[in-house]
Amino acid sequence: MATVVYTVGDDISTDVIYPGRYMATVLPTETPQFAFADDAAFNAQLKAHAVSAGSVLVGGKNFGCGSSREQAVSCLNGHELTIVARGFARIFLQNAINLGLRVVVCPTIVAAVGDDLTIAATEVVNETKGQRFPIVPLPQSRQAIIDAGGLIPFTRQRLLVEKGS
Repeated sequence: MATVVYTVGDDISTDVIYPGRYMATVLPTETPQFAFADDAAFNAQLKAHAVSAGSVLVGGKNFGCGSSREQAVSCLNGHELTIVARGFARIFLQNAINLGLRVVVCPTIVAAVGDDLTIAATEVVNETKGQRFPIVPLPQSRQAIIDAGGLIPFTRQRLLVEKGS
């Protein structure tokens, strides 16, 4: 079970997730400090490590729209958040897969900060409200990349298997 720590609406751009003024910072070890930098309260929680790994951020439709900045994904991944959204922008979703960010497409999700969610293979259960919401599973090949921790670890694993190591 995971707790919802933040909710946002539709059309949340990558500039909201990772403001453009921090684009000079690209290292995945440094980007997390700028996650939602313009929301001082949530950013402070993240920086203070007051948000547990595996916590959930719930978004609306078109989460991650805007520019293709990879830092918008790496800053969230650095806090080990799970993103459950009604839908994702195409480029954000591909960046999330490539970097191994746990994302769940759940077109009818209803949740508030503090709600406890169980994320299963076919649905998200809001345990607090006693509601179930079907998910749209990612194709197996894309989910395998996320499960491996991203495209580089996935490729490394495949190469090792092919080498017989």
